Amino acid sequence: MDELGDLVDVTTLAVALIGVGGALGGTLGGAVLSERANQKQFERADKQRAEDRHDQAQQARRDLYARLNTTARAYRVAAQDAVRAAERGEDVEPTALDAAKEAWSAEYSQAQMALAKDVLKVASTLNRALGVGYSVVKQLPSIPDQNGSYSRAKAWFRGPLSDGVYLLRVTLRHDLGVEAERDFEHTRTQMLAALDSERRNLERLLVSEQNPGRQV
Repeated sequence: MDELGDLVDVTTLAVALIGVGGALGGTLGGAVLSERANQKQFERADKQRAEDRHDQAQQARRDLYARLNTTARAYRVAAQDAVRAAERGEDVEPTALDAAKEAWSAEYSQAQMALAKDVLKVASTLNRALGVGYSVVKQLPSIPDQNGSYSRAKAWFRGPLSDGVYLLRVTLRHDLGVEAERDFEHTRTQMLAALDSERRNLERLLVSEQNPGRQV
């Protein structure tokens, strides 16, 4: 009987240990699974935050590009309207042109800190061309050859400067991935060189008209 009792005690102890081991194993296994689930949840959250940051940065870039394009076009149109009004003999109100100039300058100043090198080169070249266009309008009353000056001003805003605004828009769209024109880099280089050359020629002409005796 003692041996039978001992056997029962051993069996009971074994069953108890198996039960404890099973419970402990289940607890540890559950903890491991829980930790893995938490880790995956953290990873998904990190990935989502990264995607959100990327989307926000892209949206901010699109917004900046839209404002840059809009203000460039508005600046050119305001200057062109001022030339037409002056040619008709109307008093040119500088408020609209100055407001357009300031709006562009504000966006361009912000864009300088965000644009990629190639895009900034286009924006900078256009900025100089727009500045010359502003000077053209301001100097119209003081140029002796009024008919010639009006024709030249209209040609500038309708030709080279219009091309420059167009180039900025296409460049911005390429940078956003909206357009994918083949050989665009070559076309952009050619258009930039042409705009810069026309701008320098016009600058020299304006200086010579304001200072007839000065060699440019």
